[in-house]
Parts: sequence; structure tokens; C-alpha cells
Amino acid sequence: MVLLMKIRILIVIILGVLLVVTNGISEDAPPATPSTDKKAESVGQEESKDEGKEPSWSVEVVVPGSEPVPEPEPKPGTDKPEKLIKETKPGEDKSQIGKQVVEPKSSEAVGKTSASTEAESEPEPKKDGQDEAADETKPEEEKSQTAEQNTDLEKETLKEPEELKPLYVRELIDIKAGHNDSNPVWSPSGKKIAFERSIGDKREIIISGLNGIVFQKIYCKLSDKKNEEMEFFFPGIAEDISYNSGISWSPTEGGLVFMSNGGSGNYDLYHLPQLGNESTIRLTEDDEKDSHPQWSPVADHLIFVSGRTGKADIYLMKLETKETIQITNGEKTYLYPQWSPDGKKIAMIYGSNENHDIYLIEDITKPAETLKALTTWSYDDLRPAWSPDGEKVAFYSNYNLQEDPKVWALFVIAADGSDPTEGEELYAKVVATNVIPDIESGPAWMPDSKRIIYVKNDRQSYNPIHVVNVDEKTEAILKTTTKMNHDVVCSSDGTIAFRAQIEQWDHIYIAILPN
Repeated sequence: MVLLMKIRILIVIILGVLLVVTNGISEDAPPATPSTDKKAESVGQEESKDEGKEPSWSVEVVVPGSEPVPEPEPKPGTDKPEKLIKETKPGEDKSQIGKQVVEPKSSEAVGKTSASTEAESEPEPKKDGQDEAADETKPEEEKSQTAEQNTDLEKETLKEPEELKPLYVRELIDIKAGHNDSNPVWSPSGKKIAFERSIGDKREIIISGLNGIVFQKIYCKLSDKKNEEMEFFFPGIAEDISYNSGISWSPTEGGLVFMSNGGSGNYDLYHLPQLGNESTIRLTEDDEKDSHPQWSPVADHLIFVSGRTGKADIYLMKLETKETIQITNGEKTYLYPQWSPDGKKIAMIYGSNENHDIYLIEDITKPAETLKALTTWSYDDLRPAWSPDGEKVAFYSNYNLQEDPKVWALFVIAADGSDPTEGEELYAKVVATNVIPDIESGPAWMPDSKRIIYVKNDRQSYNPIHVVNVDEKTEAILKTTTKMNHDVVCSSDGTIAFRAQIEQWDHIYIAILPN
């Protein structure tokens, strides 16, 4: 009997040991082994597939071409991580981008996180009746909490621009097919507007009032350049085509200057001294192209670009005497000179190919001594525009987080050159991303020097017009109901002019913002 009892006790002990060992294998996390790592990695990949992501969770998915290294801490004054979320493309799932920023950076990290969660978080012993179903629901609860956190993050960082409805939007002149209108230029008072009209290969200048009534057309054609013999043999075919563009108003808006080839093939500058007068004055007669004229806001002086020395430089002309002075002498190209509002400084671009920088002449009377660079990096910076108060300069640049030379942003820097000229500190001066660079018109400042009107590069919304506050970096969509907008300019009283496409033809519209 005693022997039988000992045998039973031994059996019970053996069964108990087996039960403990079995439970330990099923419940406790084993040490990390190659097979365990593979299992954890597969779990991470399955979670990625469930959420519609690629196996890689790194932030570099948002910024193609960047190196798979840990995200550096942002420098003071920069908001790069926020930009990574904001710069999602139309139609892209923004929630996935938000998760990529906050989730682990690789599938290997996901696997390690899944394995370490069970090993490090040491749950309390389970109560009787608790089964493995609770363990299976726990990852889903974690996913739900993470999703809620991501949603909160999106609400904070993915703020959609508010809508701004104009007081009115209307075409400037009755819509007619057969021609394209572009590049509107306001007179200083904002009571007149000039623009370019293309009819086939011809381009003329139209001048009208805000009521849409056209009171002058300019089509400059040199009569002394005609080839009488050619006209005799080919009547009506060998017609000289005149191309007129590059309008700049006088400060009194009694006249304007423009560029024209006069039907001869050579581009020179012309002066219309009085509106309504059909005769123009030829200002330059050089064999090389003269272009980009800009009338001083305070005097009868012009600045313009000429290639007469074999490269494009900036020249200053006194209209009364036509005396011309070369004010730059660079090894590369100077383009798009712009007077400051006080007529004492000039901003322009300097460079070649796809690398231009913004340059400044601080004193027009000392151009060589006061020439300085406002940007110095390897990206393309184009078309500077002075704020009405003369304190800031806006320009386009193709510096972007995607390293895509076709993606443009809008920058605003101090006009005195006190801001950094390159690097992350300069990138912090971006006020809008994914913009369409209107090279001929440039960034359009509002009269308050606080807001800029620009066109968003968004084909799904037909390139809408946006308004950005340069200090607060907040945006609003201007609901014009027009499509394929370009060439936005703003008058001194805040009236907006732009071109939009109607049945494949471009026409000029005007709009007024509320308040």
C-alpha cells in the first residue's frame, strides 16, 4: 500500500512538472533566436501589408532620394518634419504619410518592437479562465491607439487652406476665340491695365481700363525694314511678323516702354511717350537683344538687360538723353532686374543654366561697390519681387525636400541681406510649396506687404489661386471658379488680374478680395 501511494505521488509530480514546462513554452517570450527574428520580421511585414504600406517604414519614403539614416533633430527656426507631412501630393493618402513619420523606421525595427513588447512588458499572471484570445486582440488595440494618435497628429499638421470668396470675379474684356491674352501689367494707380495678345505668331500690346474698354493697341512695325523685292515676288506671304512684349509703365502712367523686334528680327526697346499717340520712339538700336525694361518708380530712368558685350548685363538709361551706362559686368548672365519701391536699389538674378541666385545692388549710384548676393546655394532662384514697403524680396526656388528640380517653392527674405544665403536657415524662409513660377510677372505682393497671391501647382484643381500670409505662413484658396490660372498680378489698391483658360484660349480676368 505504501509503495502504491509513493508511485501515485511520483506520477502527480511528473505530470505537474510537464504541465509547468508546457505552459512556460506557450506563454513566456523565448530568447531572441534567428527563427524568432524571422517570425517577428514576418509579423511586421504582414502588418505593413494590412495597412497598405511598403515593407519600409522609413521617413525616406516621403522624401525620395534621401539616405536611410535616423531623422535628425530639426534646427531652431525650421519645421522640416512638419513639411514632410504637408507636402503630400494630390490624391496621396495623407494618413499613411502621418504614420510613416511616427512609426518605427524599418520592417526590422517593427519586428524588434513586436518581439520586445512581449519580452519587456512582463504582464501580471493571468487569472483562471483567461485564454489566448486576449493576447490576439492586444495588437489590434495598440493599432487602434496608434491610429487615434496619428489622426490627432494629422489634425494638427495637415490643416487644409480655408476658402476665400472674392467680392467678384469677371473677365476684363469680352471673351472671344482666336487669340491668347497674357502677362497683365497694372499702371501705378491701378486704373489702367496693359497686357499682351497673341494672334498666331504675332504679339501686340493691349491697353484698357477696368471697364474693359480698349483704348489703344500697339503693334510696332518698322516700315524701313521691308524688302520691296520680296513683297513683289511673294505678295501677302513674306510678311514681317512683329513681336511686342515686356511692358513697363511710367510713374505718371502717361506712357510706357516695351520690347519689340519691329518685324525685323532684332529686339530693341521702344517708348510710347503718350497714351493714344500712335508714334513710338526707338530707344536702342544695338545688334544684340535688349529686353526686360523696367521704368524707375521715381525718375525717367530705365534699367534693362542687353547682350551687347557678348553676355547679358544690366544697363541704366536716362530717357531724356538716351545716355546708357553698364552697371554690371559678370562672367555669367544677369536677368530680370527690378527697382526697389524707392528707386534706389535693384534686385535681379545672376547665374547660368539651372543655377541662378538672387543679387542686390544696394546703391544704384555705386553699383559695383554695393553688389551683394542674397542667395548662394546650388538651386535655381528666379524672378525677385520687392514688397511694396521695400523691406522684403520674394522669389521662386526649386529647392525642395524631394530634390526635384521641377518642384518650386515661394521664398521671402529680408531685402537688406541680413538673412542666411543658403542651407537650412534659408529653407526656413519658404512660405509656400508646390507653386507655379510665373516668370514674367513674378510673385504678386498685396499692398499690405504681408500677403502674396500665387498659383498652386495642382492639376486636379486646375491650378487654383492661393493667398499666403508670409509672416504666419497660413494659406487660403481664392475661389475664382476659373481654370488653369497663371500670370497673377496685384494693383496698388489690391485688385487682382490674372489669365485663365476658356475653351483652350487664355483670357484676362480681374478679381477683388473681401476686406
